[in-house]
Amino acid sequence: MGTIRVFDPTARNARQEIRLTSRPASMRGLRIGLVENTKYNSSALLLRIAESLEKEYAAKSHILRSKRTSGTPVDEKTVEEFKTAVDVAIAGVGD
Repeated sequence: MGTIRVFDPTARNARQEIRLTSRPASMRGLRIGLVENTKYNSSALLLRIAESLEKEYAAKSHILRSKRTSGTPVDEKTVEEFKTAVDVAIAGVGD
């Protein structure tokens, strides 16, 4: 008789502390980085947010970049670009 392997689909999450950076006091003059996650309407949503921030809060400009696939981290090239080219980054979801 063969062996049956049973997999337990539950996972235990390791407790991990996430340190958030401080928020800017104002968006005035800040450069915005947008990261869309390839889901439907993600880029449209982010562009509307950037437009609103530029219009209402005098943010300077925006850069839109796409992740390769949803559920993966942002590629290192985008991270390095954002370190020098933007002041605030916004990641968004569509659907």
